Amino acid sequence: MRQKLQRPLFASLMAALIAGLGAGCQDAGKRPVQARVPAKAASKVTAAQAPQVLLNLPPLPLAGRSLEKLALLGPRIPGGKEYLIARVQEKFASGEQNYKSGHLEAARKDFDDAVDWMLESGYDPNSDPKLSELFQRVVDSVYTYELQAFRAGDGFREAPAVPAAIDEVAEMTFPVDPRLKERAEEAAKNISHDLPLTVNDEVLSFLNFFQTPRGRVIVETGLNRSGRYREMISRVLHEEGMPQDLIYLAQAESAFQPLALSRAGARGIWQFVAYRGQQYGLRHTWWLDERQDPEKATHAAAQHLRDLYGQFGDWYLAMAAYNCGPGNVQKGIERTGYADFWELYKRNVLPRETRNYVPIILALTLIAKDAAHYGIQAEPETPVPTDVVRTGRAIDLRLVAETIDIDVETLRALNPSLLRLATPDDPSFELHLPQGTAERFSAEIADIPADKWVSWRRHRIESGETLTSIAKKYHLAAAAIADANNLDRNAALDVGGKLIIPAAPSADAKSRLVRYRVRKGDTLGGVADRFSVSSEDVRKWNRLRTNHVARGMVLRIYTVGGAPEATPAHGRSRSTHKSKSPASAAAVSPASPGTHN
Repeated sequence: MRQKLQRPLFASLMAALIAGLGAGCQDAGKRPVQARVPAKAASKVTAAQAPQVLLNLPPLPLAGRSLEKLALLGPRIPGGKEYLIARVQEKFASGEQNYKSGHLEAARKDFDDAVDWMLESGYDPNSDPKLSELFQRVVDSVYTYELQAFRAGDGFREAPAVPAAIDEVAEMTFPVDPRLKERAEEAAKNISHDLPLTVNDEVLSFLNFFQTPRGRVIVETGLNRSGRYREMISRVLHEEGMPQDLIYLAQAESAFQPLALSRAGARGIWQFVAYRGQQYGLRHTWWLDERQDPEKATHAAAQHLRDLYGQFGDWYLAMAAYNCGPGNVQKGIERTGYADFWELYKRNVLPRETRNYVPIILALTLIAKDAAHYGIQAEPETPVPTDVVRTGRAIDLRLVAETIDIDVETLRALNPSLLRLATPDDPSFELHLPQGTAERFSAEIADIPADKWVSWRRHRIESGETLTSIAKKYHLAAAAIADANNLDRNAALDVGGKLIIPAAPSADAKSRLVRYRVRKGDTLGGVADRFSVSSEDVRKWNRLRTNHVARGMVLRIYTVGGAPEATPAHGRSRSTHKSKSPASAAAVSPASPGTHN
């Protein structure tokens, strides 16, 4: 959620100042093997390389800020003005260092101390040119940093990932309990399955592990979370013509956690690496990663597994290829002459993780189909029904959450493909909301201009609050909030009601500068599409005369429709951002309901 400076003195100062402004692996050739089921032809999608982004948040323009004359707040500090200047500069420098290092709480304290020294010194900042210049610089800089980090929270940092379940067990070995074999073989005969189920020592070793306290936690967590997605995955597998038991591959990979990230960089429920995900149509931009979209990734996984089965004609080899890539499996077959997973296992021609991968899936399949037989207790969670809307343009998730009265974390959980606290500026993007809230969202968001959806907010009025106290929280003039809500400045506020909070003047630029290093195969148009901006703007921002970009070149990209600085720095051209055709609030259209998390 949004962070803010807590000190009333600083908030008051900010309000006064603003008021002064005027309110995988490579594919190998096929080896002929006998297929058991017909395989559909795979659609080929050109893979794009994942972006390499260096994020830089530049100071926002604060030109024209006037400095209000401040009353003396106390006796002058001993040591004189030079001592005051030295202490303020010291605290301010420490705050900048902490901010740049990502230590926001420490930076907040340093900045607060710097401003406190100025306000409580007993000196009038306007009485001395050095004090006036220092005070202006400190206040402007602290305000800028707050807009970038404290006010925006972590909105432009990626959502934290969680460790992938497969990493915890894939490279381990476990003893075999001889007493377990007969029980497991008998249980396997009595359960229905649409994939072959082998019970051997390799599978039994993982069955044994999954009944230990540590292993049981892994299994139960996955079985519980599977309830959210089982219905959707079953439907998608049916649509793609694939065996239903492939769901247990997802349990082994991620325990059904959309934010799962492996040590190898694979993401999502189905653990796609970037290249393979893009090959099957899963977009990865600065704003979103569709490997973390449960339904889209399930379609991609089903299609990939279908293609692998078509290549090898064996489900165990297809699973192995899903883990290490079809090239590695094909090489193992060519080295040994065996198109059989267990032969490749015994001859040690597959990576260790892959050798364990198939036994893990088989062990989890046996347990999931008869959990009580193995002493596993599972209470599957229920699916989360959602409404789906297309906003037509970028919107801050915090504004969405404030509009429909839910917390941001709930909204993020419904939209795990979003990497930031904002949607991409993409008319086709579908935003998932709690079921029954789409109509309310569409009606209430119409109160805010569509081009302000990434910078304006809402505030629920609490007991004892006034326009002035609310304005201090958001570093605004009370008149600005009154005007945005068509209120008289002295009007009484209704507890529980909502106010529209316009952006502070500098936040209206709503720009974030990203420096993108061009990689092999990149084109200007491709880079522009990745950040939802136009090719023409990218050329202007970087003084490019043509559409050619060279490998290694660093491009300046202003995301979410922000514009570069008004006065060009040395070696930079002056330009303005061409916005796409505006989308009004009426453009928010409900789409078909779905079930996601």
